[in-house]
Amino acid sequence: MGFSDLLEEVGGFGRYQWLHVTLISFPGLLMASQNLLNNFISGIPTHHCSLPANQSLYNLSHYQMDEKQMLKAFIPLDSSGSKLDRCRRFVEPQWQLLAANSSVNVSQLQTEGCLDGWTFDRSEFLATTVSEWDLVCSLRPLKQMIQTIYMGGVLTGAIIFGSLSDRFGRRAILIWSYLQLAVLGCSSALSPTYSAYCIFRFLSGMAVSGIILNGVSLKVEWIPTKTRTLVGTITSFFFTFGQMILAGLAYWLRDWRKLQVVVCAPYFLFFAYSWWYSESARWLVLNRRSDEALKSLHRVARINGKSEIVDKLTLEVLHSHMKKEIESSRSSFTAYDLLRTRGMRRISICLIVVWFSTSFAYYGLAMDLQKFGVSIYLMQIIFGAVDIPAKLLALASLSYLGRRISQAACLFLSALVIFANMFVPTDMQTIRTMLACLGKGFTSASFTVIYLYTGELYPTVIRQTGMGFVSTMARVGSMAAPAVLILDEVLPVLPSVVYGGAAVLAGCFACFLPETLNLPLPDTIADVEDKWSAINSGLRQQEGVSLHEGGASQCEGVALKELKDAEGTGLNAR
Repeated sequence: MGFSDLLEEVGGFGRYQWLHVTLISFPGLLMASQNLLNNFISGIPTHHCSLPANQSLYNLSHYQMDEKQMLKAFIPLDSSGSKLDRCRRFVEPQWQLLAANSSVNVSQLQTEGCLDGWTFDRSEFLATTVSEWDLVCSLRPLKQMIQTIYMGGVLTGAIIFGSLSDRFGRRAILIWSYLQLAVLGCSSALSPTYSAYCIFRFLSGMAVSGIILNGVSLKVEWIPTKTRTLVGTITSFFFTFGQMILAGLAYWLRDWRKLQVVVCAPYFLFFAYSWWYSESARWLVLNRRSDEALKSLHRVARINGKSEIVDKLTLEVLHSHMKKEIESSRSSFTAYDLLRTRGMRRISICLIVVWFSTSFAYYGLAMDLQKFGVSIYLMQIIFGAVDIPAKLLALASLSYLGRRISQAACLFLSALVIFANMFVPTDMQTIRTMLACLGKGFTSASFTVIYLYTGELYPTVIRQTGMGFVSTMARVGSMAAPAVLILDEVLPVLPSVVYGGAAVLAGCFACFLPETLNLPLPDTIADVEDKWSAINSGLRQQEGVSLHEGGASQCEGVALKELKDAEGTGLNAR
């Protein structure tokens, strides 16, 4: 008998679980807005150097030319010859260039930087951080630095909040994270300087980690084993629809300060109703707070219409179900325990690579929408919509093929698409965009799988520390992804080689993870090690069969044997 049996007795996936999962998932509608906000907050409007203080197009209107033609006398064309240069202007007006048959050698004309600032086109964006603080030309790296700093906050939050939630509980840290994001996110819209805005975004990123990590764990630990796959995949659609909502909000507002407030203010509402959540009963029992755990289970039973269970469910019954877990919880655990034993070490190393590569490829594709030559608002909707079929495919794969095969397949397929895009000519923009959307869909499906998979691989006593530890590598990947784009100055295909190569490597590591389909959540490190002992025993037996029979695939044999042994281990644990 185990905790999963108690969940079934108090109603399984009943009314409480529906409300619980739905309320925790609603903030996911705006999680995409936080992670992808820089596409719009720091969008780069079309711009050119402002004219000298003693010149203006208004004063020159007697030339009876449109503005674009007139600007050719002040601003040289860029290297493509089709657009005005964004960072240079002529030292003196070149009126001869306005003549239709002009034969002036432009390369010999003297130019200078934008000494009087820049003029920004406001047809696509009314105001962004780029136009507000002139983050163009030599200051252009500061535009991407905003996203890097934000992801640094997400990384820091994964480390800090992952550890704190194992100590203080999932519910308390989740409630605090809602409040932190609401207050600091709205405050960032009032930032008077670039530096202040970066600080607020860093702190907001920390809160985002607290919400994601604790929201996932609080959901998983109240969901019965047989419904984890379906619920985990369906709730991931909140993030998908959030990407399309972000496009609509950005198109409607087009002002970075207004958009910042609109995507952060709803977290005050989430904070207000989050007090309704029940703390994870698993965590409460393992932290010697069994009385509170019993009250939570009684509350869930009543909401689920199982009032007759309340009198039967006592502390003695609760302790008898979780005797082994309680004995194991008397030891304190740190991040070192994720690597101390053989089974935990193998899981952690594989998950580090998978989390890093998934985030690395995902943000490499999702954070540079302006390069596709299509409306950035339309591209955001397309990139969001492609997640729907991708996640439905992931749901089917998770249910029938299992976690390990699904994870590896998503990574290998994303790498295949990324590599294929390398051979498409740059002038075939439609095909390149379609392949990029397909690759983004597979990486999004990989995210769906890995969030659920990680929660099932790590035991309850150290689950949040583990989630924080491996998701740290995802944040490193998201921080590194934009920097890789610089490699296209050396060779245009290099970024694709790096992104695709990382996905292939992660797919190989995913093959070494244990399967968790339809298995109870492990509660102790001993549970994980017992499972690996069964897997290793199955591996040795399979190797013997392969030597004598010489035909069956070793990976298939190990997978089948592992599943059978793991099921047996789950039954013995009960």
